Amino acid sequence: MRVCCAKYLFFVCWVACGHAELIPEVSGPGRIPVKVVVVSMYETGQITGDRPGEYQFWVERTPLDQEFSFPVGEYPLRYNERGILGVCTGGGISNATASIMALGFDARFDLSEAYWLIAGIAGGDPADVALGSAVWARHVIDGDLLYEIDAREIPQEWPYGLIPLGARSPAKPGDDVTLGWTVNTISFQLNAQLVAWANWLSQNVKLVEYPASQRFSSQFKNYPGAAGPARIVQGETLSSSTYWHGKLMNQWANDWVQVYSTPDMNFMTTNMEDSGTLTALHRLDRIGLVDAERVLVLRTVSNYTVPPPGESAAWSVTAEYPDRGLPALEAAYQVGSYVVEALVDGWSGYAQQLPSIQD
Repeated sequence: MRVCCAKYLFFVCWVACGHAELIPEVSGPGRIPVKVVVVSMYETGQITGDRPGEYQFWVERTPLDQEFSFPVGEYPLRYNERGILGVCTGGGISNATASIMALGFDARFDLSEAYWLIAGIAGGDPADVALGSAVWARHVIDGDLLYEIDAREIPQEWPYGLIPLGARSPAKPGDDVTLGWTVNTISFQLNAQLVAWANWLSQNVKLVEYPASQRFSSQFKNYPGAAGPARIVQGETLSSSTYWHGKLMNQWANDWVQVYSTPDMNFMTTNMEDSGTLTALHRLDRIGLVDAERVLVLRTVSNYTVPPPGESAAWSVTAEYPDRGLPALEAAYQVGSYVVEALVDGWSGYAQQLPSIQD
């Protein structure tokens, strides 16, 4: 086992050091063909049999009944004979990036035609979504790559102390943030055709309502999203390893997403991994190991990004999620698995051509 792991690690390092042109064919005899990769981010304990995190429902219910060791990752990989592969990256952008890069270089699997479903829970903006809602991301926007100054030193005329790289003050939606220095992993636009298809198809899923979550949401009387039922929609997700919270930060998130997409896009969910996952997938796409046009991001609402009326952000940021986050965990599996099943069942066509609403 140690020899095998050493060879695997050597292969990854060898490629990373500039030998990409010598990578073996991405498909061929001996490589396990994968139709869909399901990416989860955290687990609360074991991957079966206890309180579920994001991985457990996929492992138990799909089921993913074959296990592969994955020493470079945080959890074992799980697979089934229908071509569905599961990975749990570990929380945060760095874990997500490392795990997906390691999986992309794993010589055991042929990922060249695979679809990727990133499915996990998220904070949700109560202006747009209720607890248990499922949001298909059109854009993934990074919220860590920026300038920041302490809140006690923010100029009075600024709305917050978070500034785009290369800028001199906070940006407004519509501002051009490409004029100064920046990096190319802040904004990812997903394939619009694929996202629209997934959203359209999954409208057939009936989301389960949870009484405790409904009671909690009823406090948000001035927020139309929280006041309504859980729903399945398209919207933008903000990725940040920092678990931020509060009304002022929520204002920043709404602005930031529009700055790095377009003013007609809408921040709905916040997560802690997806810009790392997308960075890894786009790098792997450069050398033909994966297809970055086949990526879906589904984030389901476990908590709100602002506190309920009468409570402080300091209380709310660490409060237990209503129903312990189960509405979001269930929605991630129920909505996500409906789309995964459609991709697998339609593989004779989808292997070569992306699905669309006209299918």
